[in-house]
Amino acid sequence: MKYRRLGASNLEVSVISLGSWLTYGSGVEAERSRACVERAFERGVNFIDTANVYGRGAAETFLGEALSGRPRGSYVLATKLFFPMSATDRGLSRAQVLKQIDASLARLKTDYVDLYQCHRYDPDTPLEETMAALSEVVRAGKARYIGFSEWSPEQIAAALAIPGVERFVSSQPQYSLLHRAPERAVFPLCAANGVSQIVWSPLAQGVLTGKYLPGARPPGDSRAASERMGHSMGDLLRPAVLAAVQDLRPLAQAAGCSLSQFALAWVLREPNVASAIVGASRPEQVDDNAAAADLDLDPALFRQAEEIVARVADG
Repeated sequence: MKYRRLGASNLEVSVISLGSWLTYGSGVEAERSRACVERAFERGVNFIDTANVYGRGAAETFLGEALSGRPRGSYVLATKLFFPMSATDRGLSRAQVLKQIDASLARLKTDYVDLYQCHRYDPDTPLEETMAALSEVVRAGKARYIGFSEWSPEQIAAALAIPGVERFVSSQPQYSLLHRAPERAVFPLCAANGVSQIVWSPLAQGVLTGKYLPGARPPGDSRAASERMGHSMGDLLRPAVLAAVQDLRPLAQAAGCSLSQFALAWVLREPNVASAIVGASRPEQVDDNAAAADLDLDPALFRQAEEIVARVADG
């Protein structure tokens, strides 16, 4: 495993991190979920990402149990807030920030998180109020650093311009060979201001593993075949997208790696990316993903891959 500094923080995070969206605490049975977490640590993963809304607290509760036997300083733990936790609890107001951090810490069975992230931007709360509240959380020792997910360049710049508050060290955008939009403005702005990327869906919800074939039914144990987990895949399952992904196979074969590893190595070629968040429902998936950290591939292969998917990629 390799590690990179997370923005202007003193956190060193594994370039492959373990996520818990749609999986732990809800989509994957507890025994298999725990096996995935154990395997991740065995492979050198030290960074775990979750959010209060995943399973409405279920993912945090699961991780609180799964991590309880480990020294707290041996891993980097991140969570998020914004999305509704009840009919009245949502957003980034001061009241919500202070309420939700305490609720997350209780579920996670810890005194602090290393990274507390705004899951989205809250247009209904003054940005100054949100940043002041996040700063309170950090200065109270309940979070070491703060970050955001899917903010626009204008929103990021506005937050960075506020004086006297804690500064963001991380951005969590969707980013993959099939979704390159953040490269245009978010990456340069963040790189210039000590903010690293922790990218989600680097395998495009499993599509870049190559397991979905054009014209074929999804494998029975896959996300796309799940009524609960496959609803968000949308255009990723278009035949043109699936055909383009299959055209990437010879490049992965030339590189001597799996298609998943190739796609992750492509994401990690970007120096502003500190870590790629991957989900796993089986320990073998953790093994395959973690191995991508050690790859050093010919940039010419990446350029060929970009050309192949250019007609179907978003952004």
